[in-house]
Amino acid sequence: MPQRGGGAREAAKPQDRGWAWMVLLAAVLLQALTLGFPACIGVFFTDLQHEFQASNSETSWFPSIMVAVLHGGGPLCSILVKRFGCRFAVMLGGLLSGVGMVSSSFCGSISQLYLTAGLITGLGSCFSFQAGVTVLGYYFVRWRTLANATASTGVSLGFTLWPLLSRYLLDEMGWRNTFLIFGGILLNCCVCGAIMRPVELAPGTPLQSPRSAEERRAEGAQLSNGASSPHHKLQQQTRRTACVQTLQKYLAFDIFCQNKGYQIYTIGVTWMMMGFALPHVYLVPYAIHNGVEERRAALLISIIGLINIFIRPLTGLLSGHRIFTGRRIYLFSLAALLCGLSNFICVISAEFSVLIVYCVILSIAMSGIGALTFQVLMDVVEMDRFSSALGLFTILESITLLIGPPLTGLLVDVTNDFHYVFYNSSFFLISAALFMGLSFCALEKKNKLKEASKVPLNNPSKYHYNKTPAEPQCESPSPPAVVYITSI
Repeated sequence: MPQRGGGAREAAKPQDRGWAWMVLLAAVLLQALTLGFPACIGVFFTDLQHEFQASNSETSWFPSIMVAVLHGGGPLCSILVKRFGCRFAVMLGGLLSGVGMVSSSFCGSISQLYLTAGLITGLGSCFSFQAGVTVLGYYFVRWRTLANATASTGVSLGFTLWPLLSRYLLDEMGWRNTFLIFGGILLNCCVCGAIMRPVELAPGTPLQSPRSAEERRAEGAQLSNGASSPHHKLQQQTRRTACVQTLQKYLAFDIFCQNKGYQIYTIGVTWMMMGFALPHVYLVPYAIHNGVEERRAALLISIIGLINIFIRPLTGLLSGHRIFTGRRIYLFSLAALLCGLSNFICVISAEFSVLIVYCVILSIAMSGIGALTFQVLMDVVEMDRFSSALGLFTILESITLLIGPPLTGLLVDVTNDFHYVFYNSSFFLISAALFMGLSFCALEKKNKLKEASKVPLNNPSKYHYNKTPAEPQCESPSPPAVVYITSI
């Protein structure tokens, strides 16, 4: 039973203290369980190929679907959180993830894995991850930046531990029993969700209400107006208006058409993702194909995760320095360029020592991309529309994440040469880096010329690359629209 008096006053302000730190610990574990999980799929790549007699392209659809749904299910998760709250979304995600992996252990074909481990587990991981990030905005105000940065270490922790555990269980029990155990492990997302109890600003006033009173009144007014309207066309127009407003809320097509900075960045990152995920999927099979022992091949992914634990926070701190204000897009482009160039190391040699050097350089570049992806997005989009811009951004990103590995796998099947994995990855990463860097440079010069000639702009935010990102309102009762944590 809740205490009254002083206890009620303490429950009214749970932010930044007490139970908030337990929620943060749960969020770290969620990042490790969800975003870190796809890193281990490459360990099972060869075994799944032999089990189902599948090609590289057919096998790569399994992790591609999982990662694409994990990234692209954000708008659906937002609707779920809005209606039922963060705790429900996290626990539902944990249940779906566990059921998906348990079902995968009984699959008789690779296509069944697409549905179970790919779609169901991917969607469950998306729900748990997105809602777990959102709840931090409820529990932290003063230490919100620190909380998000700390939670992001769970991604690197998962990258480090999942491949090692996968290799051990695969050797001892086979892939079916391993997937069964993974289903039980992922059910721990439900435990994390149980910890994330709704926050109350005052006794009886939950912060995580499914829908606000204003929204319910607006919905009721809309329904009553539609019911009392004598014209059917007016009802249809009202529905169309509601659909357009919903699309603008979760998918910012208007921003994409009007904001040149957002347009360039979204196209660049979407193109980049065609090649970004390829090393994660094919590095372990490539190493095994070239004679590296299976245990040592699985260690390569863990090395990437271990270095990420230390480099990603440092990259975030460095990019926050005033010197880089307004120039973070160039840091991001540089990181993408380094990531693309590093792939040529694998083309030169496939010896284990050389692959370790590759993993170190790749991890440093990945840390820059992961730390800056959403920070740059905040720089080019106004904060009041960030949630909408993020929805369209992640959906377009998920499309290329979905088709990139299978198309490259098809090329490997045709040529029987794994080097094309790294050629493709380098092509997409380097071309995207040059496109974004040169385009923003040209856009910045164009804006300077307009300012110099004193040509008035009707809406400068549509064309100007903001050098000072807006800060979220700490006193707002709703969580920030910004998602700082990413699997990238």
